Amino acid sequence: MFDTKLFLSQESNLLKKFEEIHNYIYANDGLSEQQVLDEFIKILFIKFTDEKSDKQLFTISKQEIIDINSGTKTSAFLKRIDKLLEKTKTEYKDIFDEKEKFILSFQSLAYLVNKLQSVDFHNSTKDAKGLAFQKFLGRQAKGGRGQFFTPEPVIDFCVEILQLKPNEKIIDPACGTGGFIFSALKYIEKNNKGIDLQEYTKENIFGIEINQRITQIAKMKFLLECDGDANILCNNALSDIDELSLQFADFSKLKYLQNSFDIVLTNPPFGSQGRISNQKQLAKYELGHKWTKHENIYYKSKKIQSGQVPDILFIERSIQLLKPGGRLGIVLPNGIFENSSLEYLRLYLKEKANIISVVRLPQETFIPYGTGVKASLLFIQKNSDTISKTYNVFFSKIDKLGYQGNKNGTPEYLKDTYGRITIDKNGKQILDEDYSTVIKDYRLFKKEEKINSENSFSLSNSELNGRFDYDYYSPENRELIKKLETGNSARLGDLVQIIKIKSKRLKSGEQVEYVELSDINTHSFEIINSTSLNTYELPSRASYELKQGDIITAVAGNSIGSHKHATAYVTDEFENAICTNGFRIFRKPKIDTFYLLFYLKSDAFLKQVFMYRTGAAIPAISDTDLANILVYLPNEQELNRISENVKQSFILRKSAKEKLTSIELAL
Repeated sequence: MFDTKLFLSQESNLLKKFEEIHNYIYANDGLSEQQVLDEFIKILFIKFTDEKSDKQLFTISKQEIIDINSGTKTSAFLKRIDKLLEKTKTEYKDIFDEKEKFILSFQSLAYLVNKLQSVDFHNSTKDAKGLAFQKFLGRQAKGGRGQFFTPEPVIDFCVEILQLKPNEKIIDPACGTGGFIFSALKYIEKNNKGIDLQEYTKENIFGIEINQRITQIAKMKFLLECDGDANILCNNALSDIDELSLQFADFSKLKYLQNSFDIVLTNPPFGSQGRISNQKQLAKYELGHKWTKHENIYYKSKKIQSGQVPDILFIERSIQLLKPGGRLGIVLPNGIFENSSLEYLRLYLKEKANIISVVRLPQETFIPYGTGVKASLLFIQKNSDTISKTYNVFFSKIDKLGYQGNKNGTPEYLKDTYGRITIDKNGKQILDEDYSTVIKDYRLFKKEEKINSENSFSLSNSELNGRFDYDYYSPENRELIKKLETGNSARLGDLVQIIKIKSKRLKSGEQVEYVELSDINTHSFEIINSTSLNTYELPSRASYELKQGDIITAVAGNSIGSHKHATAYVTDEFENAICTNGFRIFRKPKIDTFYLLFYLKSDAFLKQVFMYRTGAAIPAISDTDLANILVYLPNEQELNRISENVKQSFILRKSAKEKLTSIELAL
């Protein structure tokens, strides 16, 4: 009988072995990148299963290699590997199908086993295993399913804010490759010297991931980097919580999920695509119901939503998972914090928990990971009898990420006044980032219960009204509103007619001039272009008819509230033109038209638009918020002076145009 006993040794260059194996399979078996990754993960799992056994079946002799390469069948080798695979499928039945088989060629399977048979994964250095995962498995997974990844700086920042304790249970119900829960483990190791990581992982680290392949990678991450088998369940975390609990109980000591966790850290899938529409599933969630408003209070109705975005359901599921007093850190699209249609959700959050903190992320945060959606971080603490309901909320913003918002996320380093990259005391380049600054601010806030710095501020929870976003409450904007309210000002809606009625000409079939947002010169208040179209050729957004003397201003688009905000005066040239519904028309103002035109380009107006605008993808300001914008009214002399200057600028531009068009070239 063949002697399978083999001496296992530590391996310091796992990455090299991984890449050699990958390249061999890819070149010889004609498999796709994803298939190569799937087969490699299977091999790693059976190798780990073998190392926990005394039988050492994960081996191949020199003679067997010779036989296989010469085309001779070696059934003993295949039987050993198949036996290991069956054992692995039993041990990890939640992440491997019963019918799972290798699709590798005989030669590739032999090559792979030969390369790894002498490696002692259990005793190889953490650095070697960590590098192998990050550079190989992490890279391969990211290439195929980038949406499962959250930037490491964001993950580590969330963990630092929540300040985990060594006795706390942690779960990520949308764990992907395990970024959050692994960062939590590293935090515990760093701050609790001598802790048994294997035992801690077994007792305290939990995750749920819907994708089987990603679940396999997440489990392998923990096996490689800390020799710990994390409690990661392959299932839909939005499923019935009792059924999930039963499945968890099959392979962990945890019998119940509800009210069981001290910490939830997660970046759930979000976006309007992929709405949950199963009525039975939605009925089990408070946020799966429709909510009605009465006298500024929202009530849950008996009606079920026709569909709900998963991120909103994940908020409720996360709160269900938390113990009373437990803490949640979650990545959410900015619409959750801003949109008027989601005010009921924010009320729900205030009723269920204390709002610990809101941290705004820049739009480029997730661009290297495949999306430009704007997001923020929300930290809350679930209600308990011991937590005060009178507290201050920490608001902050991250502007510098430490990497560029490009496809590759190119690192950006701190530079001195001469443009040289700054080096720390260990000779390492220092990333140009705000995370560490905000963490310092948060620690000071926790100590003094208030903060007012360049990045951060705090306010009483009683001041939180219908919104949670950073810009709405920033000190700069609040000071502006205070000045306007105490000075001579009026609501925009009280000063003008805001036109938003579709033109009857849209059904006429005639030719019209059509004006888009891009047809505005944002520096000179002018419409500089229009397109001649028959009304049946107009896009669906074509809406309103212009009159001479109107003012149009943008209410949607990435530029609203910035100095590129589109505002224009309608001259006789564009009388009866049709404009997009991305504009609102101001007609019959009660104050001088040219002063109002000037004010619409002032910082006072633009800051209010920026403060009120909502939307994670395309920002917009609602008609209600637009009407509520405050217009500063100076004394009559000052108003007339400004008005006359603006008016003269139009006269001068018109004169300049006439001079240019009158020039003729003599031939």
